[in-house]
Amino acid sequence: MVNQNLTATEIGFTHEDFAALLDKYDYHFSPGDIVPGTVFSIEPRGALIDIGAKTAAYIPIQEMSINRVDAPEEVLQSNETREFFILTDENEDGQLTLSIRRIEYMRAWERVRQLQAEDATVRSGVFATNRGGALVRIEGLRGFIPGSHISTRKPKEELVGEELPLKFLEVDEERNRLVLSHRRALVERKMNRLEVGEVVIGTVRGIKPYGAFIDIGGVSGLLHISEISHEHIDTPHSVFNVNDEVKVMIIDLDAERGRISLSTKQLEPEPGDMIKNRDLVYDKAEEMAAKYREQMLAKQQGLTIAPADAEEVVGAEEAVEAEEATTEATEEISAVAATEEATTEAETEELSAVAVTEEAATEATEEATTEEATTEATEEISAVAVTEEEIPAVVEE
Repeated sequence: MVNQNLTATEIGFTHEDFAALLDKYDYHFSPGDIVPGTVFSIEPRGALIDIGAKTAAYIPIQEMSINRVDAPEEVLQSNETREFFILTDENEDGQLTLSIRRIEYMRAWERVRQLQAEDATVRSGVFATNRGGALVRIEGLRGFIPGSHISTRKPKEELVGEELPLKFLEVDEERNRLVLSHRRALVERKMNRLEVGEVVIGTVRGIKPYGAFIDIGGVSGLLHISEISHEHIDTPHSVFNVNDEVKVMIIDLDAERGRISLSTKQLEPEPGDMIKNRDLVYDKAEEMAAKYREQMLAKQQGLTIAPADAEEVVGAEEAVEAEEATTEATEEISAVAATEEATTEAETEELSAVAVTEEAATEATEEATTEEATTEATEEISAVAVTEEEIPAVVEE
């Protein structure tokens, strides 16, 4: 039988040795670490979590989810084991502060970056609107749709609760900016059914000094002034009126920028027919479009056309030059729009103190429990302030 009355000297292991052994195997936790933990006590506004530290760690309710949480039980259950993000160092009581929201936040940004890289179309419901556009949630993150990228005839206020297809315009985790486009998603879907050289029937929805916007089945294309006729035109108003039904040919599809470029110039049997005899242009539209496609195909294949067809060669060259001129004009317009957009953005970012909605303001206030959370809330409100002026491109008038 073992003698239970052995002295410390006989055992060779003291209380000091035991304390040193505990210190040796004690885990050291740092902010930013992701550790497993078990819920052992749920409180009204938070929960105590065992992560293996000397003192139980604490997670406040506002750090339990990327979404709004009214009660801890919505997220956590007693004895549940899961991952936690260490948010802060130990306080004076040796207690660490944890977060689930931060893990969800990092993974959400990773997911939207992946979706953007895949050029994916996502769907999300509008939960609020403001003077600049509409607010949605993507993977739990708050996203903004500028007004110029909303393709609907409904007033913005009526969009709340409606689910929209969206494409990514900007994904910037550092600036906390997630900007999306409804227009681009619709244009891409429509573009999948359209081809360059195709003749379509549309309706004039708006006329500007640089061209006319034509509605072709729910999306708008730009008929630039240089593509209306081979003859000089002072203003598109001299040729078209709003609500006119027109036949146009598609000369460019830019899915990345969501732009459709149109032409009636390439449909003219004789230069100036759009001004002198529009009905003839429409009657011969399919025939002229077929010739245009043949010329473009021959150019792409590098085929040599016989001298007898010299007149057609000249026509092809003029068509190419016209297309290049349209592209240059579109790029010039895009550059102006980008400048206007940047100016507008700089002005609207000063309005970060404006509350987007009562819900957004409440969420931002709740998130302001730490200096870092306050910064995020402010940046989210700033991001909502992005407003774009009318871009002379494929945009609903």
